Parts: sequence; C-alpha cells; structure tokens
Amino acid sequence: MKIRLENENDYLEVENLVRDSFWNVYRPGAYEHFIVHNLREDESFISNLAYVIEDDDKIIGHINYSEGEIGYENGIEAAAILGPIAIDKNCQNRGLGSKLIDCTLKIAQNDGIPYVFVVGDENYYSRFGFESASKYNLYLDGTDLAEENPFFMIKIFDEGKVKKDLGIFRIPEVFNVDEKEVDEFDRQFEYKEKLIKEGQLGV
Repeated sequence: MKIRLENENDYLEVENLVRDSFWNVYRPGAYEHFIVHNLREDESFISNLAYVIEDDDKIIGHINYSEGEIGYENGIEAAAILGPIAIDKNCQNRGLGSKLIDCTLKIAQNDGIPYVFVVGDENYYSRFGFESASKYNLYLDGTDLAEENPFFMIKIFDEGKVKKDLGIFRIPEVFNVDEKEVDEFDRQFEYKEKLIKEGQLGV
C-alpha cells in the first residue's frame, strides 16, 4: 500500500472510485466525481495536493484540494479547502482517510499554505486539528453570521496569517454543478440506480 501523487493515468479510475463512494450517500446518485473531473482543468485546483492510496495496483482512496476566496471588507484573499475525499466502500473504517488527510496536510504546511478550510463532520475533522472557523471571524458564504457553523472548520499552520477581520469564504465555482450536466457526464459510467435514502440531505 502506498500514498502517491495522482497522475493522468489515474483519472478514470479515480472518478469511478469517487462516484461509487458517494453514490446515494448525500443525495440520489452523486456529483462529486463530476466535480473531481472538472476541477483538474480549473484554476482553483491545487494539483500538488491531489493524492491517491494504491494497494496492489488498485486505487482505493483519493483526496483533492482547491483554492476558494475569502472576501474581506478591504479585499479578497485566496484560501485552500480540502475535498472531496473518497475511500473505496470496501476499504472504509481502516484509517485510510486519516492517512490521506495527515499526509496531505503536512505537504500543505511544508508548501507554505497558512491554513486549510474544510466543510464536514466536526467530530471527524477535529482529530486533525480543525476547529470552528467562526472562532476566527471566518464564515462560509450563505450561512448565518449570528450562529456558529461547526461544520465549517479551519486548520491553521501560521496563525500570524489569519486576519481578525470578518471574512466570508466562497467555495470555488467549479463545485456548483448543473444536474443535467452531471447526468450527461454520468452516461460514460456503469449504470447505477439513483435512490432516495434516509439520512440524505433534505430527507
């Protein structure tokens, strides 16, 4: 088993992995594989943080990072965000996601990235040193500034680079997908039935 940088030969295998691991989890079907596909050609993509876990020549895990923007009253700054991250459904609960996150966060820090955002389960990401971004007056675009949003978190490497001003983080535009475009893209993959399941967003 090894962790290595993604290369062009991995693209289709990675997209199948991401599609399978997200299928019917948060919504009927999935669109994370479409985001991964588009992200590689997007200016927000941080290519040196796109890593895979490989076991016996099979990719069983993948992680991406990209650059969004923090809007301040006096300007805009780029900021990194983690995700999507995907682990083969047959290999989950083995700590592989943790290995990918730990590995790539160290690379991000060594590359001089001052902090990384993530949107996700605070109970999971807190183990990697992520904490509520609202503690630093940073909020996810579209959320209520009067309330803490524990699912929007930050991992800080250089606290001196974190401003005290109110900042609104905007996820890269490539994450906003059109459902019809996803369906069209999905035709090149093996058919899977879309199902409504308890626990999905809005269900």
